[in-house]
Amino acid sequence: MLRPIEWVGDTDGHLRLLDQTRLPATTEYIDCTDVDTVWHAIKRLSVRGAPAIGISAAYGCVIGARNNQLDEAIAHLRTSRPTAVNLFWALDRIAALKTTDPQRILDEAHAIADEDDAMCRSIGRHALALIDSLTAKAPDRPLRLITHCNAGKLATGGIGTATAAAYLAKEQGRDVTVYADETRPLLQGARLTAFELTDAGIDVRLICDGAASEVLRAGAVDAAIVGADRIAANGDTANKVGTCGLASLARHHGIPFLVAAPHSTFDLNTATGNAIPIEERAAEEVTEGFGTRTAPPDVRVFNPAFDITPANLITAIVTDQGVIRPVSEAAVRDHLAVDTEPAR
Repeated sequence: MLRPIEWVGDTDGHLRLLDQTRLPATTEYIDCTDVDTVWHAIKRLSVRGAPAIGISAAYGCVIGARNNQLDEAIAHLRTSRPTAVNLFWALDRIAALKTTDPQRILDEAHAIADEDDAMCRSIGRHALALIDSLTAKAPDRPLRLITHCNAGKLATGGIGTATAAAYLAKEQGRDVTVYADETRPLLQGARLTAFELTDAGIDVRLICDGAASEVLRAGAVDAAIVGADRIAANGDTANKVGTCGLASLARHHGIPFLVAAPHSTFDLNTATGNAIPIEERAAEEVTEGFGTRTAPPDVRVFNPAFDITPANLITAIVTDQGVIRPVSEAAVRDHLAVDTEPAR
C-alpha cells in the first residue's frame, strides 16, 4: 500500500514522502532529513493537497526543533506555498505548544496526521448521506461522481476528502464510478486520482477537463465533489484552477456541487475569496509540461494554480463536523461554533 507521508523512527528519524511528481510512472520516495528538503518537497508538489501539506510541515518542525531551529523552520515552511491554509494552521498549532522539545512536537505531528485520517472518514460518511439524500437514492444504489484535481489518499492523511464518499461506498459493497477531470496543466486527476482509485479497485473514467460538460449534460453523475485549499468566512472556496468552471457547469445542468474539507481548511480571518492569495506558478508548466514544448517560445503565460468558487455556486460544504447548507457566512460560523461577527 502506498504511504504518501510517513515519519520513520523516533525524534532522530526523518520524514519520508512519496514523490508525487513521479507518479504514475515510478514510485519513488524522498527522505527529508532537513527542513529545506521538506520546503522544496512542498514547493515542487512532491507532496500536495492541503491536509498533506499541513501534516508534512508539522513533521518538518520536528527536524527544526532537534537542530535548535524551530522558529526558523516555522518561518521558512510558511513561505513554501501561499494558498493552502492547512499549512499555516499546522504550523500555528506547533507554535502554540510553546516548546522546543522534539518529542512533544513529534507527538503533535502524529496527532495531526491521526486526526486527519479520522476527519476524512467522517467527511465521507456525511458526504455519502448527503448525496443519497439529494438524489433520493437508496443506500445500496450505485454511486456516480465527478471530481477535479486530487483530493484523495495522496492528498491527505486518510481516504481523502472529495474521494472519501467513493471509498466508503466501495467498502459497503456499492457499485461506484468516478469521473476524474485530467486537471491541466499538471494532470493531477490523470496522474494521481485515476492512479489511486484504480489501485483501490474503484471504476474511474478519466476525462479531459473540457468533457465535464458532456458528462453532466448526459446525467452520468449524481454529484460533483471537490476538495479545497482554503475556504473563506463566507464560504467562497479556493481549489485547483478549473474548479469554478466545473461548479458553473454543475449549476447549469442541475447537478449538486459539493466541497469536501476538514474544519482546518476554513480561514475565518479571510472575509471572502477575493482576499485569498492565489499562487501563480511557472510558465513552463503550461508551455512545456512534462518536457514537451506545446506552445511558441515567446508566448506569454498566466498560470494560476487555483481559482475561487463563489459560495453561491456551492450546494453544500461537507466537513468532518457535518454539512453546511446553504452556504453563507452565518452558516459557516454557526457550523464552526464561532461568533457571527463579520470577518474583516
